[in-house]
Amino acid sequence: MPDGTAYRWPTRRQANLAGLALCALMMAYAFFVQYVEHLSPCNMCMLQRFGVVAVGAAFLLAALHNPGRAGAVVYALLIAVTAGATAATSGRQVWMQAQPLGSLPSCGADFWTMLDMFPVTEVVTRILKGGAECQVITWSLFGLSMAAWVMLAVAAIGAAGIVANLSLERQR
Repeated sequence: MPDGTAYRWPTRRQANLAGLALCALMMAYAFFVQYVEHLSPCNMCMLQRFGVVAVGAAFLLAALHNPGRAGAVVYALLIAVTAGATAATSGRQVWMQAQPLGSLPSCGADFWTMLDMFPVTEVVTRILKGGAECQVITWSLFGLSMAAWVMLAVAAIGAAGIVANLSLERQR
């Protein structure tokens, strides 16, 4: 630093709060696109939203708990699992979008109707197997669909959360 003060890395709690904030921003943008831009989320998008909320919840728990070394490893694992599952779900949609339109069967009714009709495990299985509705790209930026951006963002946030929880110091 020019004034002679040393740079201080953020604490683990600060990094976890930053991860939570990024997940909240992702959800805020999802709601903006849905309610202001009037783009209805497909079933895969709904699964990804739940995943982003789960990643955010993992960051929130880690920030509130502010654990010691062993607890930080547990939170790093929790962040890895939730971010990995969300990135995998997004990756599955990116794969679906790369298939020729109409080549995938419909996953059926909308997300909330399916939850009324089937157990959660069957709803998730149906959505991951099907996907004609999820093939359509209604939003893109720099040639990447929203699912691709979610995949990249969650992977980056998750990786940063893992590194932060395994390497940064606990706030006193």
